[in-house]
Amino acid sequence: MSNDQILVISIIICGLAIPSLLAAYSESRPPRAGAIMLLIGGVLMVVALTQKAGGYKFDEIPHIFVRVIGDLIK
Repeated sequence: MSNDQILVISIIICGLAIPSLLAAYSESRPPRAGAIMLLIGGVLMVVALTQKAGGYKFDEIPHIFVRVIGDLIK
């Protein structure tokens, strides 16, 4: 698995954690599932950012998404 794929997966997991966190907050219950997803996504993001030489720039992220999705469709 490439660093680009790990980065995209981590961003998607962190994005999916937000509704879970908001739902738990609105229902006054502990945000266990959202917190676990955020932790997993954060760890994957750190792995992707530290393993790529030179790191990533913020404006590269949309191109990385397109490239990874394009590779999956091929």
